[in-house]
Amino acid sequence: MCGDRIEDVPLLYMNRGGRTENVHRGRIAVVSAENGRLLHACGDADALSYVRSTAKPIQAIASLLDGTAEAYGLEQRHLALLAASHRGSRAQLEVLEDILQRTGLDEELLAIQPTLPVGRRQRDEYVAAGGKPRKLLHTCAGKHLGVLAWSKLKGWPLDGYIRPDHPAQQGIVRRIRQWAEADEEQVTVGKDGCGFPVAAMPLRSLALAYGRLATPEHAPDRAAGEAAGRMAAAMNAYPELVEGPGRLASLLLEDSNIVAKSGAHGVFTFGLRRERIGVSLAVTDGTEVAWPYIVKAILKQIGGASSETMDKLDRMFSDEFLNDAKEIAGSWKAAFQL
Repeated sequence: MCGDRIEDVPLLYMNRGGRTENVHRGRIAVVSAENGRLLHACGDADALSYVRSTAKPIQAIASLLDGTAEAYGLEQRHLALLAASHRGSRAQLEVLEDILQRTGLDEELLAIQPTLPVGRRQRDEYVAAGGKPRKLLHTCAGKHLGVLAWSKLKGWPLDGYIRPDHPAQQGIVRRIRQWAEADEEQVTVGKDGCGFPVAAMPLRSLALAYGRLATPEHAPDRAAGEAAGRMAAAMNAYPELVEGPGRLASLLLEDSNIVAKSGAHGVFTFGLRRERIGVSLAVTDGTEVAWPYIVKAILKQIGGASSETMDKLDRMFSDEFLNDAKEIAGSWKAAFQL
């Protein structure tokens, strides 16, 4: 890497009329959860990437270690929402409202602005039913509620819980560095879209984090591994609460071998239990339209997904795309070999 220039490579071609119309460039890192060894890389696996919402399951580990779930009677469905980038479905909103009730928190404590559901279908249905903007509809509301509940339990200030100097945020950053084996000088802390501090770390470190999330026996310590195992199990138990129908991460979470989560602006990551590896990718132009086709190519090359999962991926994200007349207009083609 030269300065802020990231050494990326072509990952995906979009072809139309027999010619390449677009090239999505980026980076991929595949890492062993057992020893952190880089197994495969495309582009610079050591270049920093902001982890964005892929960090949510790991951000929740510290609060679980302090007994937040037990203190408020939080179940798997609640834990899934702590890790969620929710779309605003009725089912997701009901779980968030139940978290409010169990923790005794007020929705107005959330340090985010009232909004409408981020999912288009969910937003249309909500507005048609007369729904108004709410803080709870923010896609990161579950993460915020988790930190508020933890802060309430510990007696920390609820005001300012998103600030970098708040005890919860300091604990989260320490936990993420430890979990990903990223030295302090390897981590840059910026500000996420929802107001939280967000870490940037080597892409290979994020891959290691998800390899460990899938195989918590390789965690830095036993207690953290148990907490991570609970988070991952909740995500697999309630995949549509984590993101929603039609979302790549939710589809992958239906496979018991895979723990997956998306992040904003091009970052996607997943761990494979049997294979004991973590995989992270970053699309340089920040788009998420390229994710499914890159992930499909990765899984076809290294394995790890069931034939049922691969069939679902092919059905939902066909390599051929149609125009508005329902005619084949072009195709997606992976540009890399691991």
